[in-house]
Amino acid sequence: MAEKAVAVYVTSAEAFSGKSSLCVGLGLRFRRDGFRVGYMKPISSTAKRIKGRAIDEDAEVIKELFRLEEGSEILAPVCLDPLTLESILKGERMDVRQRIKKAYKQASKDKDVMLLGGGASLTDGALVGLPSQKVAELLGAWELVIIRYEDDLSLNSLLLRQEVFGQSMLGAVLNTVPKQRLEHVQRTVRPFLEDRGIKVYAVLPEERILLSMSVGELAEVLGGRILNSPEKADELVEHLMIGAMSADSALSYFRRKPDKAVITGGDRPDIQLAALETSTKCLILTGNLHPNAVILARAEELGVPMILVSQDTLTAVEIIERYFGKTRFHQKKKIERFEKLLEKHFDFEGLYKALGLKPR
Repeated sequence: MAEKAVAVYVTSAEAFSGKSSLCVGLGLRFRRDGFRVGYMKPISSTAKRIKGRAIDEDAEVIKELFRLEEGSEILAPVCLDPLTLESILKGERMDVRQRIKKAYKQASKDKDVMLLGGGASLTDGALVGLPSQKVAELLGAWELVIIRYEDDLSLNSLLLRQEVFGQSMLGAVLNTVPKQRLEHVQRTVRPFLEDRGIKVYAVLPEERILLSMSVGELAEVLGGRILNSPEKADELVEHLMIGAMSADSALSYFRRKPDKAVITGGDRPDIQLAALETSTKCLILTGNLHPNAVILARAEELGVPMILVSQDTLTAVEIIERYFGKTRFHQKKKIERFEKLLEKHFDFEGLYKALGLKPR
């Protein structure tokens, strides 16, 4: 085993590119291969203040998954929540470099590999004098860049990072590649990048379940209230359908997509009943209109939550679409699915060789 932990800084070009999921997937595989794995998010810009303490949600989840003993202040030493940012702007001095170095020394003790949750852009951390490349330099880490591939222009951000990181950039992971673009990415994009010195460790196809939202998350972003079956709040919604058609065509329409949320008015019991007869994860009732007792009882019987919201249908759809594919990676189903994707598509042998690691 290594005397000093090998550090991998997982960064991206934008938020919700898959940094946390990649850290989790890599870490769980490393552990299975016999490595002692640590984790730290040096600078968190997504921390929330809970009971007076700034907490990074990703760090807390990974702490549990990797069974880490270090406290929150070690796993996420610099949390730039709104209160902390205000203090910094008012002139409060914070020795960020020393804080991160001290936390890293503790988090990496007796570890073979350290996974570092990086920023979502090159500018993350600049406010405290440590943008992404400076954090990686400070901790002597290799950079692994994950991007959401939408089209070939997505490669601009990857090539820019190669310019910034230079020789310490391990390579890249192309995430959420649309299935109709997979062949193009494998045959054309991958060779293009590797000819320019960017090792592509994985091309990961888009998976609906990884872009999904839970019933509870839908209720939260809409400011809605779950009327029944609260135990189903963790169920994942993969599709969104609007119930604004005639009752005659509703059933055949709703059968087109499984694991969906149906958005409709609370005064449309015909549409609600049709949705309940198909693969529906929840009903979102708009206009603050309560369902009638018969429908509510049927939903309770089937275990399909109904979420009451104040917005009209169009506004509710617009809000949800802003969040779909951009929620945290904490559900067990998502983690298990992403692990399987990595097992199938990720070049672990190449990564171990690049890092000088030998599995047991």
